[in-house]
Amino acid sequence: MNTPRKIPFVILHTDDPQPARALLSRHHGDVPIHCCDNYEALPDLVEQTGADVVYSVRFAGTPGFPRAALVESDAVRWVSVGGSGVDHLIPWDVERLTVTNAAGVAADMMAQYALGAMLHFSLDLPRFLAARQQRQWLDGKVAPLTGKTVLILGLGKTGTAFARLAKTMDMTTIGVRARPQASAHIDEVHGMKSLPHLWARADFLLVCVPLLDVTRGMVGEEAFAAMKPEMVLVDVSRGGVVEETALTGALENGRIRAAALDVFSTEPLPPENPLWRFDNVIITPHCSSVYDGWQMKSVEMFCANLARWRSGEKLHNIVNPQRGY
Repeated sequence: MNTPRKIPFVILHTDDPQPARALLSRHHGDVPIHCCDNYEALPDLVEQTGADVVYSVRFAGTPGFPRAALVESDAVRWVSVGGSGVDHLIPWDVERLTVTNAAGVAADMMAQYALGAMLHFSLDLPRFLAARQQRQWLDGKVAPLTGKTVLILGLGKTGTAFARLAKTMDMTTIGVRARPQASAHIDEVHGMKSLPHLWARADFLLVCVPLLDVTRGMVGEEAFAAMKPEMVLVDVSRGGVVEETALTGALENGRIRAAALDVFSTEPLPPENPLWRFDNVIITPHCSSVYDGWQMKSVEMFCANLARWRSGEKLHNIVNPQRGY
């Protein structure tokens, strides 16, 4: 039997908390709500209010994020992360603190970003765009995705959403996950130890694993050395999974064809970073999950989970800090 909890004190920690506050008030009108729109004020607000629930978005990057105010607080019992990544909070004590995320809130959008990036290079758009600037009419051709093989690192919500799109293009899908098991729209599922034998099979590589000790630098020198020179990398994971120095070397030496990068070890990407100079690299500002309405969709998920919290039910999307999801 579930035991209802007392009315919680909630902090909304986003760069624009008022729309979230209005939505939360409609669903939970009796809940005291406090708002915080910066990193600096959160520790004092947590201490002053004794809030036991915090909905938090990493809206200004990881450096300076007030992690300790959340994971070391004596009051906070549940942190609801507004996005999917939780590497800015790891580690935490699961006996004292529950962390959930909004996994799935942007999975379809990120899958479309990945497919668009692959089509961009398959259709040879960079060459045609360059020719247009010169008003040059080329003898050209385009290539289909049909029959190509995509290696998907991570079969969470995003990897699975992309696999569904890939199968509509008649691509061969190979998935890699920590605990291999049959997955929808995936032709083959392998464990992480199989990666050395899989790099060379991929025409496209989609990276969508969380950043953990076991995934940091996963795509590095050895991986690039084993890849096809026609391989295209799409990275929507977290900066650090793809080793940037190794990637730069692979691009310089023609060991891969191209890359679409939405995440970087340092964000914003510094102007002096060599990745800026490659015409065959798409650089986007960590926005593959950002679309009109994602914030409110995430808050809706939080409101539904808060109802479970209040009634003593198990929360959805509880994250295991060892797995990162």
